[in-house]
Amino acid sequence: MPGIMSQPYPMEFLLTPGKVTIVIEAYTEVRHIYTDGRKLPEDPDPKFFGTSVGHWEGDTLVVETVGFNDHVELARGVPHSDKMKIVEKFRLTGPDTMAMETTITDPVAMTSPYTTTSTLRRHRDWTISEYICEENNRNYVDSSGKAGINLNPSATQKKD
Repeated sequence: MPGIMSQPYPMEFLLTPGKVTIVIEAYTEVRHIYTDGRKLPEDPDPKFFGTSVGHWEGDTLVVETVGFNDHVELARGVPHSDKMKIVEKFRLTGPDTMAMETTITDPVAMTSPYTTTSTLRRHRDWTISEYICEENNRNYVDSSGKAGINLNPSATQKKD
């Protein structure tokens, strides 16, 4: 967090009473956002994804996340403190698009909040595929050395 939310791999958002579950194809990761009215923990158990609590403000899901373990970095090689907090806002902007705004604050490690925005696109014919790193069935490096991802699994599967 928050880097996993900007991976080029598909994500599936499952809305159920009291919880939003995000299934992320990359590394077969699952993230839980509790929307059952609970408060953020005052002394959270440090986790890779932290602890996320969300609520709705009209048509926008607002998610606050705290409690990150030492493996999480603000950027490559930039550590965070135990005061880091991430606030995300998710809002549908069309039948196939969702805006995502992410603000990171850390009064110990940062001099000011850092906010990014992005747009997630819905692709109606995609499904979450099995992600097995050892099979490397989605990633490739082209002849110029540029890394890429093939989101069409049938294109990379071997024919018998």
